[in-house]
Amino acid sequence: MLKIYKIKGMHCASCASIIERTLKKTEGVTEVEVSYGTESAKLDFDDAKIQLADIEKLVEPLGYSLVVPKVESEVAGQVTASDDKSDKLKDLSDQRSKLMVALPIATFSVLVMVYEILSEFGLVSAMSESVSEFIHHLMPIFATYILFVVGKPYLLGFYRFLRYGTANMDTLIGLGTSVAFLYSFLVTALEGILSPYVNTMVTYYDATIVVITFIALGKYLETRSKLKTGDAIESLLNLQAKTALVLRDGKEVEVPINLVVHGDQIIIKPGSKIPVDGEIIEGTSFIDEALVTGESIPVEKTVGALVVAGTINTNSTFTFKATKVGSETLLAGIIKMVQEAQGSRAPIQALADKISSVFVPIVLVIAFLTLGTWLFLGSETFGFSQALSYGLTSFVAILVIACPCALGLATPTAIIVGVGKGAKEGILIKDAATLEKLHSVNTIIVDKTGTITKGKPELVGLANYSTENDNEIIATLAALEKKSEHPIAFAVTEYAKENKLAEKIVEGFEIIKGKGLKGKINGTEYYAGNIKLMEELKLPFTAKQIATETAQGKTPVILATADNVLATVFVADAIKPEAIAAVKDLHKLGIKVTMLTGDNEQTAKAIAKEVGIDEVMAEVLPQDKLDYVKKLQSEGQVVAMAGDGVNDAPALAQADIGIAMGTGTDVAIETAGITLLHGDISKLVKAVNLSKMTIRTVKQNLFWAFVYNIIGIPLAAGIFFPFFGWLLSPVFAGFAMAFSSVSVVSNSLRLKTKKL
Repeated sequence: MLKIYKIKGMHCASCASIIERTLKKTEGVTEVEVSYGTESAKLDFDDAKIQLADIEKLVEPLGYSLVVPKVESEVAGQVTASDDKSDKLKDLSDQRSKLMVALPIATFSVLVMVYEILSEFGLVSAMSESVSEFIHHLMPIFATYILFVVGKPYLLGFYRFLRYGTANMDTLIGLGTSVAFLYSFLVTALEGILSPYVNTMVTYYDATIVVITFIALGKYLETRSKLKTGDAIESLLNLQAKTALVLRDGKEVEVPINLVVHGDQIIIKPGSKIPVDGEIIEGTSFIDEALVTGESIPVEKTVGALVVAGTINTNSTFTFKATKVGSETLLAGIIKMVQEAQGSRAPIQALADKISSVFVPIVLVIAFLTLGTWLFLGSETFGFSQALSYGLTSFVAILVIACPCALGLATPTAIIVGVGKGAKEGILIKDAATLEKLHSVNTIIVDKTGTITKGKPELVGLANYSTENDNEIIATLAALEKKSEHPIAFAVTEYAKENKLAEKIVEGFEIIKGKGLKGKINGTEYYAGNIKLMEELKLPFTAKQIATETAQGKTPVILATADNVLATVFVADAIKPEAIAAVKDLHKLGIKVTMLTGDNEQTAKAIAKEVGIDEVMAEVLPQDKLDYVKKLQSEGQVVAMAGDGVNDAPALAQADIGIAMGTGTDVAIETAGITLLHGDISKLVKAVNLSKMTIRTVKQNLFWAFVYNIIGIPLAAGIFFPFFGWLLSPVFAGFAMAFSSVSVVSNSLRLKTKKL
């Protein structure tokens, strides 16, 4: 059986690859999938061949730690979300503390580097000898701290490349900054010995400092954005009731939820959460089942009806018998589904990491070949001392110009600008991977309630058969409904309140169970209810007269006297005004739109037709939504899921992109990668356009970052020296590296001016 375990110490996607490759080779481990995104591993192993402690020992030498839970949660089956969040907060605090020291050092280094470049061109006067000497001895101290404290993860990346042959961005950063530091340290420490061979005043401490600090800043921002990854599980756990009011030996006893057993009789009072799944044995009430169906209108439940853990009793006390407890409940199943979907691997690996895996070995080979060539061929022409000088200059220049400052900034700068632009547009993006994947989406699944519709019942129509004006009719109905506990009553009374209709006094109010209600206003007895009530009053009114409206999913409330039917008011979950235009715009982008809803099929089809949705599935449960997403993914579709309820959480987590409405539940928002503020579905189109623009900018940045290398590396290697006497000084290599970074950042900033 697959179980999920947290793994600490991962810094990038290749970390997950290293752990996974190691464990797959281990006897007894039958299945393993490691996710960098959730910093976790799904494991299935044979207890007879290997124990969890053995797996923990296998992971430790690689530089990571497998977190073995002391106590497994009955519901979640893993380390609690609060423990994980505490660890992430500690890690974030540690990163912030290091950056508080590193950023001022990096700023100082940049200023020195710029001043030296300007002085090379004679634009400013050269530094005095005393100032230059002071900086010359200060920079090694700064660089040592930055490399060995702030840059420790990147040094480990270099080590893993040497140990496992897996290269990524950490490897490039570790390699480039280590070589720059080591060369600089040697010429500083052995200045007297090396001065005849190399210019010992030229060092690259600034490259080490600036590259590591800015990449570390990007990592800090990434960690901060990922902090809430586990909050979806925490929010789901908070939906559970903590205790249950159980009948034991004829007495009401409040017990912790984990002590509830099958067959217990549980009393549920108005406003209480239902603690476990079960069947009503006494009483009746309206229950808010948005957790399961996503529908905003509470459902009437009578004896024999099933109730679900986490749903809320709205108005009357009832008793039910527990049939499913602990990990058997529907809520526990939803939690498990979210965990598994969040822990599954994203199909897209970062483009820069793919390039790096090829780029690092090539740069290393070129650098060493260049040094060897200068020593072997140059010694005959220039003598060993001069050849060594040229060789070292070329060797360091190659590694400095290939140092991945621009490459490292290519993706994060575009992502940071893209995410910032999204926030201004009301599109909150959780992480870079989400923004990256969104541009390739070809199918978007939407929930109905709260996504296509407003998510609450409203008065949407009135058929007036009397001589009274519409406002009079609604004021009369609102007066009656004000005394009702039925969920639909809220829509009528709210409409009357918003339109400031005169309040009327009701006498002799009475609920007619299952049919409606009645009451006297100014001496006239009025009735409000359904078709059954009209039949009981023997009034000439049939369902055919309102068939068109009911087919559209509208709920009728009929107002009558003992002699006549006065009017029918229609209540429904109204379509958001921007939904129709949003679906049209998505179609223009070549994206198919499907609606999944827990509502009845007739209502769903009517709304889908009005909005222009391609396909609709109704009366589905959370598991059905999850299965449908998996089905589309198995067919090769790149799927985005937009929803706002707890029942959407598993599908949101499983989809390639989860999109939550900002007006929805915390669980939906925390599970999703993107949140649309104010629940505005039109922002969906803007989010897709933003993703396409951002990825285009990333690719442009990577292109320009490599153009500098394509031109600079041959120049640094001395290919043009025999013909033109050109040899790239490490000083200009540093300048080219800095300029490439400026061009990449400038290109990213252009995103701010583009219209979505």
